[in-house]
Amino acid sequence: MTTRSIVPAMSTPLASIFGSGFLVVVPILASAVGPYAVPAMVVVAFVAFLVGSIVRHNILCAEPVLERGGSTVTVMVERLSDFALVAAYVVSVCLYIHILSAFVLASFELDTAFNKSLLTTIVIAVITIIGLLGGLKPLEKLERWALYVTLVILATLLLLFGIYDAKQFLTLGQFTLPEMPARSAWEIATIVAGTLIVVQGFETTRYLGEHFDVPTRIRASRWSQYFSLGIYVLFVALAQPIVPVLESRYGDNSLITLAATASFLLPLPLIIAASMSQFSAAVADTLAAAANMKEASKQRVDMRWGYLLVGSAAMALAWSGSTFEIITLASRAFAFYYLLQCVVAFSVCRNYRERSLFVSIGLVLAFVLIFAVPAG
Repeated sequence: MTTRSIVPAMSTPLASIFGSGFLVVVPILASAVGPYAVPAMVVVAFVAFLVGSIVRHNILCAEPVLERGGSTVTVMVERLSDFALVAAYVVSVCLYIHILSAFVLASFELDTAFNKSLLTTIVIAVITIIGLLGGLKPLEKLERWALYVTLVILATLLLLFGIYDAKQFLTLGQFTLPEMPARSAWEIATIVAGTLIVVQGFETTRYLGEHFDVPTRIRASRWSQYFSLGIYVLFVALAQPIVPVLESRYGDNSLITLAATASFLLPLPLIIAASMSQFSAAVADTLAAAANMKEASKQRVDMRWGYLLVGSAAMALAWSGSTFEIITLASRAFAFYYLLQCVVAFSVCRNYRERSLFVSIGLVLAFVLIFAVPAG
């Protein structure tokens, strides 16, 4: 198997992992742990990689069991996880467009809670109407282009943040770091737990069986995580010396301020990239949610009805809270899905060492599900 054959399989998980995370991860971690954002990001990345191992285990071990019918418990939990994933996708659709709204409105100085909810509702309504009238399949091609644009902007941010940091060190002889917020260990743990959605997306390889074989999907999942999690840790590290310019006022579009500090040329392309990536990710998750809904209902729910249900629920969520609150809700929704995948993995595995790992990961996910809270 060549590296070249892995690259197409990596595009979907990478597009999802980078979909919104890099836009919001810096202010969230700065708000939670201040100068310790890098260690916190490493912990989040490590947990995400362990959860990814569950997905890869199920591609290899659970899928053959499910194809044969499997045990009643395995089939029932897998079916329940399908519905849980639909709910998680609904929340993520709302999240993606909420972040899009925050970045677009910031450029016009119209970034209010009402305006964000209103614009989010309008954009989701447009996606829903397109789905009802002609289907969203033609818009799927946006995903790969949005990924390319996102990676270019991210590489530019890394370069210019690195240059800014180097100049700061040469001038001051040290790096300035954000102040540690007055938070208890419990508050820190619950806020960091709410950032799981930042690195979500590796599970998409589980549902690419029509396009890629098992070894390709497993390698694509693993290498997508190696690449993306490494970039996230580096990104958070390079952003730290710039974070103090926010003066402890952290918002969902704070990255615009950080980008403008590094270079006055960065904000506009960043806003364009954010808009493209969030719209594309929302379309992809709407498609995935409608398809999962159709499959989980045994073809009883048509794709167009799926678009309508997903769009309606996402529009209702648009008025439920701030971007940080929706991020936490999305983290909890995906934690529930991943927890069910842990149960599936446990049910098809007879290796006690692996079972112990599944239980440990499940306990972490249960903590996220129950206790995660938004930054702010």
